[in-house]
Amino acid sequence: MTITRKEPATVTSTMPDVRGHGRNRGRGRDGKPTNFFGIAIRMPFWIFTAALAVIFLYPLVWTAVRSVSPLAGTNQTEGWGLGNYITLAGYQDGILQYIGNSVFVSLLTVILTLVISLFGGYAFARFQFRGKNALFLATIAILMVPYATLLIPLYVLLNLVGLSNSLVGVALVLTMFQLPFSTFMMRIAFESIPKELDEAAMVDGCTSWSVLWKVLVPAVKPGLITVGLFAFLAAWNDFMAPLILINDSAKMTLPLAVSNLRGQVQGVVDYGATEAGVVVLALPCILLFLILQRHYVRGFMSGAFKG
Repeated sequence: MTITRKEPATVTSTMPDVRGHGRNRGRGRDGKPTNFFGIAIRMPFWIFTAALAVIFLYPLVWTAVRSVSPLAGTNQTEGWGLGNYITLAGYQDGILQYIGNSVFVSLLTVILTLVISLFGGYAFARFQFRGKNALFLATIAILMVPYATLLIPLYVLLNLVGLSNSLVGVALVLTMFQLPFSTFMMRIAFESIPKELDEAAMVDGCTSWSVLWKVLVPAVKPGLITVGLFAFLAAWNDFMAPLILINDSAKMTLPLAVSNLRGQVQGVVDYGATEAGVVVLALPCILLFLILQRHYVRGFMSGAFKG
């Protein structure tokens, strides 16, 4: 007698699977938020960034518009035009003279800052010597000294070495105040590069100088751009150092000239020409930042991860 074993019947449920129903609410089949929920999630971020953009851009846009709009007491009293810029161009020695002075001071400050901070950051990041940490802390400690308190002693010192009332002296002073932050940035940039690259290059026959110029400098290019941009913006917009160190009107930088233009006629403020000067002063900074913003951000992030 043969016994046949009967398999149990398979029951197929017709109830819908509700697992994960709560988690996937508001999401499409691919798991991504639907348009409504995605917009709702991102809305606070959009509002916040838009508010910041308005806060920062509104003064610049307002100044640019007012510099070409009609205003009583200015050279542009009727209609829209460039009358205020004509007034600015003919102020004392001419706006080109003051722009040239600012360009010279800014470029010299950038060059000195880049060269000194490059070697300083390389030494602090790659070499071991006695007192390294104490020297680095002393360098960073300059940031804690108020800027204005050192200008009078520096004026006396520059007078002793024959650099008073000199654009070179102004550039040296601005470089001194930029070096602590710049050296700190370059040390972080060099420390983010693995030392194995140095060792591999030296195995291939490179000297320490070759390693620096051929391997490390290209690798820290974002950091150099960040340091250079900071130095340029600080030197281009600085007002206090030229005010204390410069006595000759022909050697004034652009911020100092715009400030003097503000009250040139018996204390009456020429707002139109002043606003035109602010536009000329801000334009190079805006263009440089827009061109170099990608490298600027990479330079700040260079020390975020090592490896």
